[in-house]
Amino acid sequence: MTTDPLLLTGEVDAATARLLATAETLDTAAITAAAPLPGWTRGHVLTHLARNADGLVNLLTAARTGERIPMYASPAARTADIEAGAARPPAAHLDDLRRSHERFAAAVAAMPAAAWAATVQTHRGPLVAARLVWTRLREVEVHHVDLGAGYTPADWPEAFGHRLLHEVAADLAARPDAPAMVLRFDGSRHELPIGTAPAPTITGPAPALAAWLIGRADGTELTVEPDGPLPTPPEWI
Repeated sequence: MTTDPLLLTGEVDAATARLLATAETLDTAAITAAAPLPGWTRGHVLTHLARNADGLVNLLTAARTGERIPMYASPAARTADIEAGAARPPAAHLDDLRRSHERFAAAVAAMPAAAWAATVQTHRGPLVAARLVWTRLREVEVHHVDLGAGYTPADWPEAFGHRLLHEVAADLAARPDAPAMVLRFDGSRHELPIGTAPAPTITGPAPALAAWLIGRADGTELTVEPDGPLPTPPEWI
């Protein structure tokens, strides 16, 4: 389950192609309709994805040049850019998504090998530059689901679902507010423990487990042993 940036660039291209295919089906009414994310329309989600690509270009440039370039000018500017772009017509959203992806791909291609070891400052804290391509892949796949336009966690590639599940489980294992549980993939003996025993075992497909943990699914595909309600995961951050 690599997060090697050079191995993930093709997956970002493929995920973006799927996103664009969905976006092409959205007319003005669909763009301005509410998305599953509270307070956002589909236009907000699409604009966020484009600006996220540009923010990651800033970080890739910082890693390559050694300059201190922030991901976004400020939290307020990030919010303002999303609000300003949300109500654009469908064609403008499509063009923005395509062009921002091209800028991201060009910034990845320009990275010398040594630059991937640099540490950059995201809006959530420091991150090794080698993780930026995975960050973009995760952003595209998760927010594609957030469009509420027919793309679901069941459509995630299997490798992505497994990578996301391992990442989220590792994050939760370090959080004191996470309930104790053991995550088990369908058809596998591999388990991911969170917290200490005794703990219920939650079983299901890796994408369904990951989607439930990050609040993108209600867990109806999952089973609990011993029988009982699903635990309540903390908010994904």
